[in-house]
Amino acid sequence: MILVTGGLGMIGAHTARALADLGQEVLVTSHRRAEVPPLLAGKVTVASLDVTDRDAFLALGERHQISDIVHLAGSIPGEDPVSFFRTDLTGLLNALDAARTWGVRRFAVASSLGVYIGRSEIPWHEELALPTAELPHLIIAFKKAVEPLATHSLQGSGVQPVLLRIGTIWGPLVDPESPFFHIPPYISAVLRGEKPNPLYADDGGDCCYAPDAGRAIASLITTETLAHSTYNVSSGRPVTNREFADALQEITPGLQLDVLPGRQHDPGPDPYLDITRLTRDTGFEPAFHVATAVTDYVAWRAGNPR
Repeated sequence: MILVTGGLGMIGAHTARALADLGQEVLVTSHRRAEVPPLLAGKVTVASLDVTDRDAFLALGERHQISDIVHLAGSIPGEDPVSFFRTDLTGLLNALDAARTWGVRRFAVASSLGVYIGRSEIPWHEELALPTAELPHLIIAFKKAVEPLATHSLQGSGVQPVLLRIGTIWGPLVDPESPFFHIPPYISAVLRGEKPNPLYADDGGDCCYAPDAGRAIASLITTETLAHSTYNVSSGRPVTNREFADALQEITPGLQLDVLPGRQHDPGPDPYLDITRLTRDTGFEPAFHVATAVTDYVAWRAGNPR
C-alpha cells in the first residue's frame, strides 16, 4: 500500500487517483479536509491524520502495510513564519521517521520549481546547481530546505529519496481564487459571467494540468528503477496567456476576451521546467495540452465548486 499524505488536496488527490488507476492500493491522509473528492470516491482508503503527531503517524504502520510514501501534506503560512516552519518541518520529520521505521522502498517529497530562482538558463533542468538567491515566499524557502533534509535523513536507511521539483499545477481541486497562479481566478471570472482583467498575451511560463502531475508522480513511485533522486514534475513546455484566452473563447460561445499585446514583464522567455529526465526514466508524457485542459476543467467546474 502506498501512503499519500495530504491526499485530499489537489496534487495529492490526483497522485492518489493515478496510483489507483495503476492498480495500487492507496492510503491517503488528511487533517482538515473531510470530504472525499469525486475523483477518489471508492478508489482509496482515507485516514484522518495530523502529520505533526508523531505517534499517530507511526501508528498508521501498525494498521497498514506501507510500501512507499508520497509526502505532500503542507500548510499555508499565516502571520507567524516560525509557526509555519515548525508545523511543516515537524510533519516532514515525522514522515521521514515513518519511512525509516517501516523500511519503505521510496520516499517522495514535494519540492518546488522555485528552488531554481536565480538561474538564468531556460528551461530549468535538474543538473543546474541551486543558487543562493532571495526567495519570494516562505513556502519556496521551506521547499528548498526540504531537499537536503530529506536526503540526509534517509542516508544509510535503504529508503530511496525522490525529490519532486513540482511546477505550476492547476486543475480540478485547485483553489479557484488561487493567489499563486493567475489562471484559475481568470477562468472563475469567466464562469461567473464576468469579464476578467486583460492579460498580456506573451506572458506565461511553466504550467501543468493536475491529472498529468499526478500521473508523473505516480510513475516515479511505481517505476521499477530510478537513476536519480531529483525530478522535475511538469508538462515540459511553457504556456502563454494567449493560449489560455484562445482556449476559453473556443469553448464559450460569444466570449470575447481582451488580451493586451506583448509582455508586461521583462523581455525574454519565462522560466519553465525541463522534464527530459522524467520522461527518459519513467516514460511519462503529458496527456493534456492547453485546449484539452481548459475544456476538461470547465466541464469539471460545472459540477464542482473547485
